[in-house]
Amino acid sequence: MAYQPSRKTKKTLLGIGGVAILAGLNAPAALDFAGEKYHEYKIAQPGYKARYGSWTQVDIPEEYRTNAIHAALLHTGKVLIVAGSGNEQKKFDEGSFDTVLWDPKANTFKKIPTPDDFFCSGHAQLPDGRLLVAGGTARYELLDGEVERAGGGMRVKNENPDRPVFLKKGTRFRSPAGVEYVSRFDVTVPKAKRSFKVSYNKRGVMQPWQTRVTASEARVFVEATEAGPMSVTEKRAQYEIVGLKGKDADNTYGLSERISLDKQDFQGIRAAYEFDPVAERYIPVDPMDKARWYPTLVGLEDGRVLAVSGLDDVGVIDPGDNEIYDPRTKKWSPGPKRYFPTYPALFLTKGGKLFYPASNAGYGPAELGREPGLWDLEKNTFQKVPGLRDPEETETSASLLLPPAQDQKVMILGGGGVGESKRSTPRTAVVDLKKDNPVFEDGPNLPQGTRYLNSVIMPDDTVFTANGSEDYRGRGASNILKAQFYDPKDNAFREAAAPEVGRNYHSEALLLPDGRVATFGSDPLFDDRQNTKLGHFEQRMEVFTPPALHKNGADRPVLKDGSETLDERRSVTYPTDHPERIVRARLMRPSAVTHTTDVEQRSIELGLAKDADSVTVEVPKDPALVPPGWYMLFVTDAEGTPSEAKWIHVRN
Repeated sequence: MAYQPSRKTKKTLLGIGGVAILAGLNAPAALDFAGEKYHEYKIAQPGYKARYGSWTQVDIPEEYRTNAIHAALLHTGKVLIVAGSGNEQKKFDEGSFDTVLWDPKANTFKKIPTPDDFFCSGHAQLPDGRLLVAGGTARYELLDGEVERAGGGMRVKNENPDRPVFLKKGTRFRSPAGVEYVSRFDVTVPKAKRSFKVSYNKRGVMQPWQTRVTASEARVFVEATEAGPMSVTEKRAQYEIVGLKGKDADNTYGLSERISLDKQDFQGIRAAYEFDPVAERYIPVDPMDKARWYPTLVGLEDGRVLAVSGLDDVGVIDPGDNEIYDPRTKKWSPGPKRYFPTYPALFLTKGGKLFYPASNAGYGPAELGREPGLWDLEKNTFQKVPGLRDPEETETSASLLLPPAQDQKVMILGGGGVGESKRSTPRTAVVDLKKDNPVFEDGPNLPQGTRYLNSVIMPDDTVFTANGSEDYRGRGASNILKAQFYDPKDNAFREAAAPEVGRNYHSEALLLPDGRVATFGSDPLFDDRQNTKLGHFEQRMEVFTPPALHKNGADRPVLKDGSETLDERRSVTYPTDHPERIVRARLMRPSAVTHTTDVEQRSIELGLAKDADSVTVEVPKDPALVPPGWYMLFVTDAEGTPSEAKWIHVRN
């Protein structure tokens, strides 16, 4: 909570006349008002800002205010803010999908045409600076008691090896008993596979080829045409496709899965796009093989991207059918199979392995996929990592690869119980992955149990952590208006200025090229402590300016113009007026964050050499440490004051 001065302090500030006025007013209300005014005065003082930092709200024109679900920093310095339908059923029904491009330097905004509902999609930075966006929403959930028509999956079979079959949304499937279901999405069923078998008789003479046809299959969500329980079925049955004739009718049919009146979860889409930061538009690429809602996309050391988890086209969590996107071919291929809950945090580490600290968001049973460990993609093995306190409270936790990335330490902060649990933990823990048998060790506690907090790596190797709530989606007015810095060297927190806007579910934070931190979004269930008023999405944006930028009149190191690419020694040189002032250089990957999950951000320590009027930085060669892509280069002085970033394109 914000600082509340004592009665004595208030009395001193108000003076004798102020006390006399208070005596004639409602004392508690007047004292609260006085305390609020004092707090505003206090946080505006230069000395306070130089110690704790400061917050400012961004002035957003009304037509550009949106429900920020996803945020990604692009190498143009602009921030892509993606809402899709923004958790609003009405916008989904209207096909109204939002993306806003914000330029923090000029504080200008631009609407971007959005071709699909990227609400709850996944995203990752690509080697050429484009942003891969995949998955999103095909259908909103229906809760228990809201389902009037039985629904479920229908597997559509095609036994024709000569051509695929396309079935439009609204296609009807009819059982032998006359019960009908209607599809809610378009579906294309590939042509069947034809194979040939050669056989020989007893005398070794080759016989005529035998042709074998294997039916192809696609799945689509269907709903009963009639309301009520009569359309519920637990049995697998074959269905005629109404309207097909001739060979199509003979070769194409439906096989029902379980069709029920149970709660129907969100359903994902297969669509994938690359956002081009220069052209400032979405470009379609091949869709994923599986539909995904709430997936994680993580960049690999060779520049490809792994898509993991998510709810599929009928609202069922993916069993582990992961897939890999190749930005050179714009196509997807099968990846190693492994199950994770939705939005798992996966960090690229030594040897190309992915570390899962057990952070996740949203969907999946409590007893499956919740243990942390190292995933070897080549061998598809998973080494469990023990020692994590409160292991049942990792959902909606924050996690990150601590700076510098060479240390190979991963931290988890806070989290809560599975689903709508009221439980939350103040626990933080750190694991050193350079050890042969890594084990989590407790870090300092957060001020209180916290879920949905956002943690951002800073150029001075600290971690800025802010906001969150103690209860599920801020129930009971449980937003936490606190912020703090974590110092990995001291393994301790220190206080930072408190934000004024509360943020919980569907909130994000990321580092800007000028060294500030931008925070977006928040989607509370309720707007009051009694949980009686439905919540409203938070469309205000706040920016945090760290203490170092308030010291010495914001006198910061300055790098002049230099190359955006590395030379053959993986070095680059920048002129500067005061090279003696610079003590540290960091290469920082831009964020792509949603649901407290940001697997992109990392900070790499660089070799640093200085001469009379320039500095030269050298980038490590290990692609598992520095995967290809665009990075921000920050240099800092002995007090941790950062320069503005220079963009460098790393090609491995």
